Amino acid sequence: MKTKDKPQAKQYVIYSRKSKFTGKGESIENQIELCRQYIAMHFGEDAAEHALVYEDEGFSGGNLERPQFKKMMKDSQKTKFAAIVVYRLDRISRNIGDFAKLIEDLGDRHIDFISIREQFDTSSPMGRAMMYIASVFSQLERETIAERIRDNMHELSKTGRWLGGTTPTGYASESLSSVTVDGKVKKACKLKPIPEEIQLVKTIFSVFMETGSLSKTDQYLLEHRCVTKRGKQFTRFAIRGILTNPVYMIADETAYEYLKENHVDLFAERSEFDGEHGVMAYNRTLQRPGKANQIRPMEEWIVAVGKHPGIISGSDWVQVQAMLDVNKSKSYRRPRSNVALLSGLLRCSECGDYMRPKLTNRTNADGELIYTYMCSTKERSHGTVCGMKNCNGNTLDAKIIEEIRKLSADKETLTRLLAQTKKVISGSKEGYDAELALLREKHTETEERIKRLVESLSVASDTSAKYVMEQIDALHQESETQQLRLAELEALTEQSRMLHQEFAFHQEMIESFANAVDTATLEEKRRLLRTIVKKVVWDGKNAYVYLFAEDGEADLPPVEQPMYPLGEDSE
Repeated sequence: MKTKDKPQAKQYVIYSRKSKFTGKGESIENQIELCRQYIAMHFGEDAAEHALVYEDEGFSGGNLERPQFKKMMKDSQKTKFAAIVVYRLDRISRNIGDFAKLIEDLGDRHIDFISIREQFDTSSPMGRAMMYIASVFSQLERETIAERIRDNMHELSKTGRWLGGTTPTGYASESLSSVTVDGKVKKACKLKPIPEEIQLVKTIFSVFMETGSLSKTDQYLLEHRCVTKRGKQFTRFAIRGILTNPVYMIADETAYEYLKENHVDLFAERSEFDGEHGVMAYNRTLQRPGKANQIRPMEEWIVAVGKHPGIISGSDWVQVQAMLDVNKSKSYRRPRSNVALLSGLLRCSECGDYMRPKLTNRTNADGELIYTYMCSTKERSHGTVCGMKNCNGNTLDAKIIEEIRKLSADKETLTRLLAQTKKVISGSKEGYDAELALLREKHTETEERIKRLVESLSVASDTSAKYVMEQIDALHQESETQQLRLAELEALTEQSRMLHQEFAFHQEMIESFANAVDTATLEEKRRLLRTIVKKVVWDGKNAYVYLFAEDGEADLPPVEQPMYPLGEDSE
């Protein structure tokens, strides 16, 4: 007698995604748990238990280029999926085009799509319609943000106001208040001149126009002890920033013609270029977190006549831009010296700046090119800011190699230095371990509370379910903060553990340095030194070598006593 085949169980799928770029939002684990709870409530415990799970962590929702998402869609061609369940709509995609194609594809294959946070379910016509509407509005909001910002800039540019941020050298931000028709106080800001800084800006333009050189302008400012708003020495980058800032340009006939020729988005009539006020350029820089600001093409600038007085005539400002363009076209990167070993390690004890190798055309008895190390600040200021004595590079490099060679043979001193640094690191590790244990306990409690709240949803009424979801969301944020700190502490303790292991490696490296350095190439010698040496400080008479670094960058605790003072070298 034939037995009837059991009907095939419906296969439900859970998809979760979390971007690595934000510290907010629900963790992958909790998204999955909430989706599993939903499947259990609506389709049975068995369906929830056997649900397939696909996880993408560290991927944006801007497109569908995610490994686990792709795998899920590929598997859906082989396995009959009943529904794909997500915690929130944007876990799948934030792009309406991608989302619409996906829903259409799933619909053609009779696979439902369920978002539990928004309560959307494509198994019903209303659910499908609401999902499309929500997705359309989501993309519409994103696409209009840039347009709204630019429209706001257009409106603000008509007023010539200062919109905030770091004020340019020469000006301070001054608050203005006015009363509107309905009696409300409206506040705005404008730039107010600072006389001594204005004079400095004029000097910078004057010296550059006379010399045509950023280096010579830099030298002049160093020699005359001119400093930035924050009391720091000027750099060539900062000088260029002042010379290219249109805020200093007087709005005159030349300025108007220049801006028109360069196709800026100009929100001022020719008559407003009165030869008195300065120019305000909005949307001039592209600002990105963690990266240096980038100047946008002039076609993207939004320009108006400001409320502040200008400093530099239009003809002078335009001439300076032409001079900078000529310098830029002539500039080239000098070939880096391939002789000196201590570049990036040797510092001046007087001003703290790096000491750079300066090659000569002479050779020593061994046929090596002779070079000296000179303080960068001394070089830039022609000795007026820092007078540190140069040191003979060939001799200093050779002496440091020789001292490390001696250390490799002096087991007692080497062991003492390693033990001293280990002690400092061990103290830090104990503190990390204690905080880590306490935080792990707190995080476990938070996750347990979330789990209990999720379980309570199955018996909660509609009113209380909303309150429970709010609690879950709040706990999710707390959990995310804890997870971030846990990851940070785990990395620190792992780093400490690795450093302990690396001390054995450092000891071995120092001990074998004498043999390795004789046959090593110049580049290999540099790498060996950066693994062993943290920094070298020259005081004009002695060089002090501070030990232990990882790849030349890890800031391990310095040994309190310098390794060895090296003797005086000639100019």
